[in-house]
Amino acid sequence: MSSAGTQVGILEHVLEVPAVDVFDGIVIATKDGLRFIDADYVQQITPSHIWCSLDDAQASQLPPPEGAPVYRVDALEDAGHSLHDRLGRLFRRPHWTREDDQA
Repeated sequence: MSSAGTQVGILEHVLEVPAVDVFDGIVIATKDGLRFIDADYVQQITPSHIWCSLDDAQASQLPPPEGAPVYRVDALEDAGHSLHDRLGRLFRRPHWTREDDQA
């Protein structure tokens, strides 16, 4: 949630530096793809919301996360009725999609 109370995105994952046990920030899924919010801007984390100090304009300009590419399983990839889709479901074959390729 932005400082104005607007939903900015949905939590994708929390970033930490395990070697020094430090919270580094969060990655959120937005309509424009994954975006990074630095820990300095995260004000409060509750079970239902994450509040940040960014206003709506700042939130719309969030950068994508840096680092190694992010891959995710696309569970809807085999949702069709073709033989290919049915075999994919039968063998529970995941379809990994690189985040950059979704844009």
